[in-house]
Formats: sequence, C-alpha cells, structure tokens
Amino acid sequence: MNKLTLPSTGTGLRQRLIEDMSVRGFGEKTRRDYIRNVASFAAFLGRSPDTATPEDIRRFQIHQSEQGMHPPAMNSTVAALRFFFTHMLDRPDISRKLIRLRYARKLPTVLSTDEVARLLAATKCLKHRAALAVAYGAGLRVAEVASLKMGDIDKDRMLIRVERGKGGRYRHAMLSPDRLALLRNWWREGRERGVMLPGGWLFPGQDPTKPITTRQLSRVVEDAAQADR
Repeated sequence: MNKLTLPSTGTGLRQRLIEDMSVRGFGEKTRRDYIRNVASFAAFLGRSPDTATPEDIRRFQIHQSEQGMHPPAMNSTVAALRFFFTHMLDRPDISRKLIRLRYARKLPTVLSTDEVARLLAATKCLKHRAALAVAYGAGLRVAEVASLKMGDIDKDRMLIRVERGKGGRYRHAMLSPDRLALLRNWWREGRERGVMLPGGWLFPGQDPTKPITTRQLSRVVEDAAQADR
C-alpha cells in the first residue's frame, strides 16, 4: 500500500487513515485511492494536511482544474479529503469547502440507427453487444446500464426499470423485441458460463458478484468504434 509522504506526523496520519477506513469496511481499491489522494494534497501543500485551511482547499482545486484533471478524478479526490477531514479530523468546516463537480456520464455521441447497428456488429462479445444495445436502444447512461439487474427487465410490459440515482427512485425505459431477444441470448450464455447469478447483475463484471464498471463500458464503445472504421 502506498505511503503517505507527509512531514513529521505523516506516518501517524497514514496509520489513522488506514484504521478508520478498515473499521468502515472500505475495499482495498478505495483505501489505495484515498491514501493516494490525501498524499497528493499533502504534496501540494508541502506540509501535513491536518494543518490545511479553507484557502488551501480552494487553491488545490484550482490547481487540479488548471492541470486539466477531469471531473471524475477531481470528485474522487473530494471523496477522499471529505473522509479525511470529516471522519478522521472532525473538521467538517474544511469538508464543506470542497466542491464536487457535476457531469453527465453518457455513452459518447448520439448515433443514427445505421451507426448503432454497425457499432453492435463490430462488438464481438455477446455481453457487451447486449449492454450497448440496451444503452443506445433505451437511451441509458453508462452508470444506469452498469447498475441493471435481471429483475429490472419486465418482459411482459416490455419495459426496463432504471434506477434514478439514490433514494430508491425509478423510471422506465422502453424495451424493443430485438433488444429482448438479444438479452435472452446473453442470459442463456451467461447461465452456461456460470456468471448470471440468481437476482444478480444483468451485466456482471469479471467478478460476477459485482457489476461491469462504467470504465469497461466506455472502453467497449471505443473499441467497437475503432473496429468499425
């Protein structure tokens, strides 16, 4: 695990951060990301991050923006620093100065019917083809496709139940017969491969207990578009 390179009390802060994350059951990737992001903030300050001021937070986020950091990466840093200041140091006054950026996570480019057909034809993996067909056919965002479960497909009413953010709110998207047929083919293949778990994800990741990631889906689109050229 990465070391927090901090002056004087850095080692103690790093250990406290690890302990507090472990108590809350954070996964290994989250722990690594939080340690890296807090260390990055400390490097920017040139001193221990527990001495930070609201102005330091402001300067750091301006620095990130000027360096061309994308919103997802900046928001990842915000999550890490909010945990560090709020839960570790009990300094919510600092956390409130962190700005979380809004951005639309959509599959890139609005395509014509013919372009969608060519994109799907260029996608050789059945799971990926089914995921893209649902995304473009129903107009879903990347995160919405990734979070679909098998129970979200209503074949009787030909609808897809789509989660609308947090709070258990949902909307419905139309499901065409062609998309349903493709999903059935994927369901059969997934069952044969043992990756479609009862009540599980419609598009599982490499670990069937977890969904495909938004990064994987975006990469699928890029690879298919490249193959179609």
